[in-house]
Amino acid sequence: MTEPRDLVGKIHSTPQRAVVAVAGAGSQAVAWLLDVAGASRTLLEVLVPYGSKSMVDFLGQEPDQYVSVATAEDMARSAYRRAQSLREEDYPVLGLGCTATIATDRPKRGEHRCHIAVWDDDRVATYTLVLDKGYRDRAGEEDVVSRLVLQALAEACGIEPDLPVGLTGGDKLDSQTREHGDPVSRLLAGDASTVLVSTDGSMTVDRPTLAKPAALLPGSFSPFHHGHAQLAECASEILGTKVVYELSVVNVDKPQLAQSEVISRLSQFADKGSVVLTRAETFRKKADLFPGSTFVIGWDTAVRLVAPRYYGGESVAMLTALAEIWALGCRFLVAGRRDGETFRTLDDVPVPQGFQPLFQAIPESEFRADISSTALREQAAFN
Repeated sequence: MTEPRDLVGKIHSTPQRAVVAVAGAGSQAVAWLLDVAGASRTLLEVLVPYGSKSMVDFLGQEPDQYVSVATAEDMARSAYRRAQSLREEDYPVLGLGCTATIATDRPKRGEHRCHIAVWDDDRVATYTLVLDKGYRDRAGEEDVVSRLVLQALAEACGIEPDLPVGLTGGDKLDSQTREHGDPVSRLLAGDASTVLVSTDGSMTVDRPTLAKPAALLPGSFSPFHHGHAQLAECASEILGTKVVYELSVVNVDKPQLAQSEVISRLSQFADKGSVVLTRAETFRKKADLFPGSTFVIGWDTAVRLVAPRYYGGESVAMLTALAEIWALGCRFLVAGRRDGETFRTLDDVPVPQGFQPLFQAIPESEFRADISSTALREQAAFN
């Protein structure tokens, strides 16, 4: 008969890396995973958000019910995002969440049950097990839940599990798999952090080795115009690296973009360059996503970047954001912009003392394009 160690050995031989979060039961599965040599090839991190505050911190919100399919999926999604942040190479990652209520030292009026979910790049698989209440003690129920956790993890790793779970006729097990939506829908729903759109229109979700360019040109691109293209080309020559356009679907003071609008704006880049879609509406958040990157911006954006009014009127908040961006290895390449009859450059930006090395100017002799998306929109509306 197959033992847990045997299945764990097979799991460790696969390329998948996982963050596992268990609450209420499933800790024995973690012990089995750690007990077999090669655990570091599978486990990126193990979390046990047992207390309510810990669970809220892990999920980012208060669950409607702590032991439910929805909570298991939320745990798996949070674990998946955590796995993405811990991924150092381009190996597949997944997140597993298990929430359960099983036999304890006091009688329970409700069902003894567990909900397990596994979230990967393409789908989420859920398992719901209602245990035959009273048939097993706590150790027995923990063993069954942990075996089911191993089975769920094995299936996500592409292994046909042959480990007996130990169910009886009084237990009820249900499972289902749901494919994720298209990449843009996932980003808008918050299930993805980045979507890299190549020049041929193909999309890649949350792959750090592909979607962490050394230089980005952020913008709303409403519309995209030749000034953007010229600026990207100029910046590429100065920095000696390819410049990727960045479009955030979230804005500080505007509603989130609709999917149709995102698709429309993306259509402008066909054969013109790669675009990375994000949910990072501030440069502080962009720096978290793209540490070490250079952001190519215009004079007007640089002015807003150092203006306390965009940080709730707090100069300390502005300085803190700049310091954190700098600490993440990011910097800004600033292009001049026409302001009325005057051409403004980095020299016209009130950069706080000590932060000058964070900014580099593009000389007017190398780039000047007296055109703006706002002017083009106004012209289109007039026509």
